[in-house]
Amino acid sequence: MSDSNDMTGRNATQSRRRFLALGSATAATALAGCSGILSGGDGGDGGSDGEAGTTTGQQISLSDFRGSGPLVAQREAPGGTSIEDLPDLSGELTLYLGGGEGGLYLDLINLLEQRYPDFTANHRLEASSDLANTIIEENEAGASPADVFMSIDAGSLGAVANADATASLPDEALSTVPDAYQDSEGRWVGIAGRARAIPYNTNQISESDIPSTVQEFPEAAALENSMGWAPSYGAFQSFVTAMRLIRGDDETMSWLQAMQDHGITTYDDEFRVSNSCADGELAAGFANHYYTLRVQSARENSPIGLAFTEGDAGALVNVSGLEIINGTDNADLASNFVRHVLSAEAQEFFATRTFAYPMIPGVAPVGDLPRIDELNPPEINLTELADVAGTVDLLRDAGVL
Repeated sequence: MSDSNDMTGRNATQSRRRFLALGSATAATALAGCSGILSGGDGGDGGSDGEAGTTTGQQISLSDFRGSGPLVAQREAPGGTSIEDLPDLSGELTLYLGGGEGGLYLDLINLLEQRYPDFTANHRLEASSDLANTIIEENEAGASPADVFMSIDAGSLGAVANADATASLPDEALSTVPDAYQDSEGRWVGIAGRARAIPYNTNQISESDIPSTVQEFPEAAALENSMGWAPSYGAFQSFVTAMRLIRGDDETMSWLQAMQDHGITTYDDEFRVSNSCADGELAAGFANHYYTLRVQSARENSPIGLAFTEGDAGALVNVSGLEIINGTDNADLASNFVRHVLSAEAQEFFATRTFAYPMIPGVAPVGDLPRIDELNPPEINLTELADVAGTVDLLRDAGVL
């Protein structure tokens, strides 16, 4: 049993459902900059003559990695391995960067390039599924020019891994991440998590109006004709894929049809779903957790709360992750890059700039979010989320797409 499952078991006797009413109680004090990478740094030119932390580039402090605003205030220094304790990044890395969050992740890569003047990450930014197919085709033809694939979803990582197009990841990176958020064979590892959740308008409904499982939503009277979803969105399709894995295609089809009969409204993306909940246009919706946090960060007193279901597809925790591509000539640099993305600073970046769940225990999520081991996701192999094509077919057959 994995470390993650052990933590789940310890808390099984208590309710794992958490609600966030993110309002004026959140402190508004911004974080002051730190002089060192974590704490106690002297703000000098980059440290010792040792193998690790010998940077001669721009001094980058924790405040450069950390976001700002009311949800980030009063945070303690993150735990985990600091980049100061890792070997310098040096050389050129070809990075395939997949998904809509990729632009945000480029900010992290830019910070690493600033810190390490001898390091360059040449990136190709496209949809995760498109890049996964490209890597598979390139691997079948001989070798991909990519050294590392960074994807916003585990399904794309799993597709590449299942095509035998990946190399082994370093044990030093795998050991820092719970087993539930990495491939069982060490072919990919999660770097940031996102939980399926229910944003809701706190002026229209209360916590008790929101069911504990998604299967109950079509029968929730308080939510009739007042919910929203974004079925063309990749995160929603991963959620439906998880439902298919857990309950089968027939029951998933029935649920999709029941939600339409219940009067659900379709949106282009889940940020709009969450904003519509804050506006009072919707009572509740289906969305990744961090969209509610983005609404709250921009609109501090908006009447929006966040609920988590329990133990079903609606409680899915998916991950963005990394894998090293077969045939790379930069295996050592790629491995070191993976370790940097799982460093305390990089994980603080994901937590405070993207509002994702950090993957290492030493870094807390923002605001009042429960820690990732306090959630109650379904027991599912994230690699199996690769069957998105079957989900799209099902959504079309259900009249959702």
